[in-house]
Amino acid sequence: MSTNHKLRWMLVILAVAIPAAAGSPKPSTISGSVTNSAGVPQMGAAVEIFLSATEVPRKVFTDERGHFLASGLVPGRYYVKVSASSFLPTLRENVELGSGTHAIVNLTLNTLFEALQLLSPEARPREEDDDWKWTLRSTVNRPVLRLSEDESLMVVTRSGKDEDRVLKARLALVAGEPGLGSADMNASFLVERSLFSTGRLSVGGNLGQGTGTPGVLRASYVHELPDGSRPEVTFTMRRFATAETVDHGAALQAVALSVSDTVTVGNLLEVKAGGELQSVEYGSRVHALKPFGSAELHLTPYTVLAYRYATSQPNTRGAKGFDTAPADLSESGPRFTLEGGAPVLEQARHQEVALSRRIGENNLQVAAFTDRLVNTALLGVGDVGFSDDDLLTDVYSNTFAYNGGNLSTDGVRVVFERPLLPDVTATFGYAFGGVLDVLVPGVSLEEARASLHTARRHAATAKLAGRLPGAKTRWIVSYKWTSGRALTPVDMFDASPGQADPYLSLFIRQPIPLRGPGQMEALVDVRNLLAQGYVPMVAADGQTLYLVQAARSVRGGIAFTF
Repeated sequence: MSTNHKLRWMLVILAVAIPAAAGSPKPSTISGSVTNSAGVPQMGAAVEIFLSATEVPRKVFTDERGHFLASGLVPGRYYVKVSASSFLPTLRENVELGSGTHAIVNLTLNTLFEALQLLSPEARPREEDDDWKWTLRSTVNRPVLRLSEDESLMVVTRSGKDEDRVLKARLALVAGEPGLGSADMNASFLVERSLFSTGRLSVGGNLGQGTGTPGVLRASYVHELPDGSRPEVTFTMRRFATAETVDHGAALQAVALSVSDTVTVGNLLEVKAGGELQSVEYGSRVHALKPFGSAELHLTPYTVLAYRYATSQPNTRGAKGFDTAPADLSESGPRFTLEGGAPVLEQARHQEVALSRRIGENNLQVAAFTDRLVNTALLGVGDVGFSDDDLLTDVYSNTFAYNGGNLSTDGVRVVFERPLLPDVTATFGYAFGGVLDVLVPGVSLEEARASLHTARRHAATAKLAGRLPGAKTRWIVSYKWTSGRALTPVDMFDASPGQADPYLSLFIRQPIPLRGPGQMEALVDVRNLLAQGYVPMVAADGQTLYLVQAARSVRGGIAFTF
């Protein structure tokens, strides 16, 4: 065969093969999360994904965090329908998938009463027009009630590409009375931007007004990859308010770099792993690398077996859905104390195995855990009017951190959660484990340290969270009881829905009507209102100090969302 003849045949084959290869679509992915109107993740919700009403839908279920993932989809314009017990089905229309693309669809399940409150703009009073326009621009779901073809009532939502790239900003001004939380006015801010429809960049922090006041600056980036993985990078810088930083401008600051990644294997396994590098400077500098990780195995659509490894205590403010400025040293990470005037980082290792099960409207979790802490940071309350190289003081919250030595314990946890009303969720928790305690209260701090020991305690928690539909008030009230004297909480690494601050706590977010492109809220944040669990000690100057699980804190302020 001649060379020209061979060349012609090669051109024919390439002409046929190239369009065929170019026309082979790459698989696409849809992922997202499902929550109720209060922002609580819904485990076991059925997510149906389909191109048309005539085809059999692809069905997946949400995990205990409300996440779902459907991979291997062909390009097209999809419908995403979510159903769960006690909620109206929610339908997201016109979710476009190109070849090899990844769409993120976050949906909110509403009860019938909630859906009826979200009428079209024409049906609402004229004086609420501005607020309603803001709602249309800012919410993920745009609910419209209609009957589906099977005559069932459904909440229909629509989304556009502009919503995936929306810029969000929040500013909160919070202050407390002296001795009842930080007396300084703190400004908390957050700016968040969606990038490339699968990434999210956020910059935020908390800044005080006075000289040497505490402050936090944080920047993070999260990226959702088509295979379901979620790499995340966070950089945090903190400044603490001690007597030295206020009076002498001494440096007391900490920086932390956290890197993590979440990988999903099908709809069965989700693995998260990462680590945080912490550095504290106070005269001298100390460093620590703290790894963390978790694995969740979905045994059934309603049953999850999870393992968690943690080296830092969870942020209690995250459960409130609003990250206000820390009230005292117990909420400021990294946790550390002083030994002879030099900083010492708390070293912790928490491991737990938990089994979570959704039974109808109820969620049940049973867990077993072990905790190992070195240089445990105890929280104290009182006016430290003397110099002590072993006390790390916070002048604005009137608290101090004290090295409590080591704690080694294991325990169990049981959490039960169920909706009481369409807008109220009740959570009950029980834990049994070890805490640090002193043999005799009322002694000096030096004698107290010598008598510190591990004691076994029971703890019971009752928590109610909800929303008032008319006033749109979001609230959380909780009470965590401990069976005896304790300087540390029982199950201090609890990150389950039953997590709560010790004793009586209250958090309220009340929207305030505001004309214009924004939303304003009044905030009330109360911890240990009855000042329970205070264990008296005698300071070097004869004054009475107290070691506590949680210091009483009453703070309030306003927040603006743009």
